[in-house]
Amino acid sequence: MKTTKFLPILLLFVLASCSSVSVNSDYDKKVDFTQFKTYAYLKNGVDKVQISDLDKKRILRSIDEVMATKGLTKSESPDMLVSIFTKESERLDVYNQGGFGWNWSPYWGMGIGYTNVSSTPEGTLYIDLIDAKSKELIWQGEGTGYLTKDREKKDERIKEFVAKILTQYPPGSNKK
Repeated sequence: MKTTKFLPILLLFVLASCSSVSVNSDYDKKVDFTQFKTYAYLKNGVDKVQISDLDKKRILRSIDEVMATKGLTKSESPDMLVSIFTKESERLDVYNQGGFGWNWSPYWGMGIGYTNVSSTPEGTLYIDLIDAKSKELIWQGEGTGYLTKDREKKDERIKEFVAKILTQYPPGSNKK
């Protein structure tokens, strides 16, 4: 009876953990990020990304939206270059239930168990910001989370990835 009360709570936590995007960032501490006001995409970096052109467009549009909220504008002669990189992997979840064995109590026996294996496609999006003059990497953001093939949810999911990654730019902006 008690386990049936906790099952909906456990399911809620599992679903919440599946929908989140885990983010990290790193940056050059010697760079003054207030000097960057304009950006452009590093064409050869974006062209190398091995995802569909439609997904590339979704990512670039989302970056444009977030950069605009940060006061940055696209330019033909930018202060900063933006490049992206993606990785995809399968996350395997293995659930074992039951089984048999011995224990050091007066109760022993055998039971029937089962194993359930599920896989979830997981992706990582890297957003690199490069000083246009020195051509050096100045900031890198990374977001990892589950992927969807549902066309209706792709836009929303990609926007979530990009927005969460770029909340960490400029460095220190997310501290309150």
